[in-house]
Amino acid sequence: MNPESANAVRVGIDVGGTFTDFVLYDAGRKRLAYHKQPSTPADPALAVRDGLVALIAKQGLSPSDVGVLLHGTTIGLNAIIQRRGARVALIASEGFRDVLEIGRARMPSSFDFHATREEPFLPRERVLEIGARFNREGEATRWPGADEIARVADGIGKLECDAAVLMLINGFLQPEREAELAAALQAALPAHAREVAVLSAAQTWPEIREYERTVVATLNAYIQPLMRRYFERLAQLMGDLGVSAPILVTASNGGSLSLQGALARPIDTVLSGPASGVVAAARLADQSQTPRIVTFDMGGTSSDIAVSQHGQAEMVTRTEIGGLPLVLPVVGVSAIGAGGGSRIRVDEHGVLKVGPESAGADPGPACYGRGGSDATVTDCYLATGVLDADAFVGGAMKLYPERAIAALDKVAAALGDTKPDAAIRAASGALAIATAQMASELRKSLAQRGLDPAEFALVPFGGAGPTHANWLAEEAGLQHVLVPQKPGTFCALGAATSDLRRDFVRSLRVAIDERSAAEVGAIWNALAQQAQTWVDEQGVQEAGSATELRHALDMRYAGQAYELSVALPEPLPAPLNAQALTEAFHREHERLYGFRDEDAPVEVSTIRLAIVGRLAKAGSAGRAAGIGSPAPRARRRVFLRGGWHEAGVYAREDLGAGDLLQGPAVIEQEDTTVLVLPGWQGQTDRHGNLHLKPLDAQVKGAHA
Repeated sequence: MNPESANAVRVGIDVGGTFTDFVLYDAGRKRLAYHKQPSTPADPALAVRDGLVALIAKQGLSPSDVGVLLHGTTIGLNAIIQRRGARVALIASEGFRDVLEIGRARMPSSFDFHATREEPFLPRERVLEIGARFNREGEATRWPGADEIARVADGIGKLECDAAVLMLINGFLQPEREAELAAALQAALPAHAREVAVLSAAQTWPEIREYERTVVATLNAYIQPLMRRYFERLAQLMGDLGVSAPILVTASNGGSLSLQGALARPIDTVLSGPASGVVAAARLADQSQTPRIVTFDMGGTSSDIAVSQHGQAEMVTRTEIGGLPLVLPVVGVSAIGAGGGSRIRVDEHGVLKVGPESAGADPGPACYGRGGSDATVTDCYLATGVLDADAFVGGAMKLYPERAIAALDKVAAALGDTKPDAAIRAASGALAIATAQMASELRKSLAQRGLDPAEFALVPFGGAGPTHANWLAEEAGLQHVLVPQKPGTFCALGAATSDLRRDFVRSLRVAIDERSAAEVGAIWNALAQQAQTWVDEQGVQEAGSATELRHALDMRYAGQAYELSVALPEPLPAPLNAQALTEAFHREHERLYGFRDEDAPVEVSTIRLAIVGRLAKAGSAGRAAGIGSPAPRARRRVFLRGGWHEAGVYAREDLGAGDLLQGPAVIEQEDTTVLVLPGWQGQTDRHGNLHLKPLDAQVKGAHA
């Protein structure tokens, strides 16, 4: 089948530690299909192959029907966190050998007298110096001759490394010349080291600030061999199956790129998993006409949130992975609290605590029956009746309530509570604490953006997100919870629906006036040509015919230490003028900090351009009309708000479009459980999504 055909089958894949998730979109039949395959950590590509075979067979398709594979993975991220990457060398401008060890010279905690220096990401003995650098105007003030290039190349050979990175001071102003020197070093390598790639830091990411630029480039080289082995193995297995479709890899910015693009720049993919879920939520919100959302991804270890407005996920230009700064544009995901596996404990002062330690997947919560004895958030769900021991993961995994109660009894005893139902009260208290922590972080995160929680809907996904979402929304003051049809495979859905996207950057530190505005415009034009060339190279004609450019600048008032990243309104004024640029900055500064200083000069430091190649949107045929007020399959007792309630138990697949139910209620499905609190109600829309809202909000809406 033609991969660019409007009727091509698109498959999104998300490789996780426990399961590999698949979402298949059949454009011809307007149908979405889902599959979960146990992961194979020793050879992750095997789970992708086996799951794809099972999925297409279940849909009555053949390998040749697959038009495109969109793949997300945490392999690179895990390698960075666990420090399992390649052996990398760094060549820095003379006098800057300690660039990675000094970093930003900040202590992790200014008040901890026992804090020790962190182990450097790249040991000092693998850092070489070269007599090359540029001044602030981009002019070479030192440049090596043939003898020095040969000396440094010989040093690289002696280090027996897998890759090397060249970083020159002010190299971001001359990425082409830095790349030429990297090529000269590679050409001069001794015979036994000819396979070592020498990469240019400025060519990888030409942004000001040498420490951050060096980290991005060395991390890219650090994971490149590992990612290359995995993707080559994946391509081989797909070829053996008869799948000739192009493989696209989801990226940290919420888009995707070709397999060759991912091999050249694997650093662009390290946060693709969380980003894919947020992108899927943004599209869901746009489809549901919900303009402002906060995504809530609750997994086993932690809970993450992200903000999306008007169908666009919020982007940030700096984050951290494995304790290292990453200055690439990524979807802005931030951790807010506990996950389903977070441990419940009582500290030395007798205070009930939730997390941050996690029981992990093995042994996992006490109720898993795998030898774990510590109480977790999941044990609290089971003890309070929110989860059914026989319906977890669609009945595929049995839970043990007596083990959850035993673990929680120990917590209750540490609190001095030995009365009947002490374990239930301990569980309820732990859930209240976890909720309060999450709500506090959520409100703080929105307040830092100048946003009001009451104007946002919560979109939960992940295994535990829909279970905890109603508690979080009520505590944080959100009046709407939008639960997707298949929250447990949401990141794979995000992969299946992602567009092509790549970000380009160029640093230029100047005060904004008419002359510099023209210079900014010229750089944007050059980046736009580079961006269009990149889209054409991805080999997806559908995306190349429908591209969109997004312009942004990092700006600040003169004298400020840090910049604001300001998205410019599209389309840009022609010709570009200083007034339009400064007004965009004043407006954003005023929104965040409550004031503007129109007398202060405004400086620009970094010019950003994103190109998005649109792929056809995926959509299902919709949910059949329901009966209005469905009867529950069963009823069970659930401990909520300090007392027992009789809750109706519903199966998600039984709910039709328009069906309305009132809390307390529990809605079970194969990949998660949804809790509806007393005083709230849930209604299914025509796409199969579930909307939870307070009853008083419904009454107000009816009278409006």
